[in-house]
Amino acid sequence: MRAEIWGHCTLDRLSVGGAEYDVPGGPPCYCGRAAQEMGASITLRTRFGPDFDEGLLGGLDCPGAACGTPTTRFRIEVDGAARRVFFQGACEPVMPADADPDCSMINPVMGELAGRALEDARRGGFVMLDPQGFLRRAGASGLVDLGGSAPDLAGVSAVKAGPAELEAMTGSSGAAGMKLLQKAGARCVLHADGQYIRMLEGGRVYSIRLPVRETRDTTGAGDILGATFACAMVRERDPLWALCFAGGAVQAALESGEPGPGKVQASGAVSTNASYFYNLLEFESA
Repeated sequence: MRAEIWGHCTLDRLSVGGAEYDVPGGPPCYCGRAAQEMGASITLRTRFGPDFDEGLLGGLDCPGAACGTPTTRFRIEVDGAARRVFFQGACEPVMPADADPDCSMINPVMGELAGRALEDARRGGFVMLDPQGFLRRAGASGLVDLGGSAPDLAGVSAVKAGPAELEAMTGSSGAAGMKLLQKAGARCVLHADGQYIRMLEGGRVYSIRLPVRETRDTTGAGDILGATFACAMVRERDPLWALCFAGGAVQAALESGEPGPGKVQASGAVSTNASYFYNLLEFESA
């Protein structure tokens, strides 16, 4: 399975429970490790500066990624369930690249994909899109909101959206918003909301409930969810198992208590959780 991941590496300052951490982040770190655990051969379509340790990417192929501009930076403040993100600077845009992988994950962090690069990213066999980086914009203080333009979903295999992204893209929530994203072109819609992960596929909404109730940091959980789901769809060709693997990966990540990409857990733990969730799947007509 050949997978490509499109989006900036980041250097994040996490402020959680009175403690602060400097951690590498962005889709290449989270999606890359999660896809590795699913057995994918990975190419990263990303950019990072001389301030980023390429060794943190675990030897993943990242052609043309290094540049002279500092790496994209965010400050992330977590206070219980509340989370605020502040933009602190952007690296150079992701470069176009001819691509024909089995799976393409389009995960910009904030505006780094445009023009031909975005068109190239859509050439993957299974196209997983996270709209957050298209919607993000930063105010004068750097505080990030979701007032940007929604991406075109034509030809997208699956889209992942949290409550804020769903509201920003459709003006609706829950199953109603998921149906609108499906109508806009996405064949499958993933929606993570608190302990619940739901999937609209065909005319049904399937759901699983994560047993973990308390976590200090969910940064990267959405990337882990999307990457695991996309790779499982290519490998298993079964959306129900893909949903369970994705939920299993998120559950294992949150249980780890690790900050940053260290929360990505080994495939054995993910598979065990997936089997647990498969027996507890619920569904209803959309």
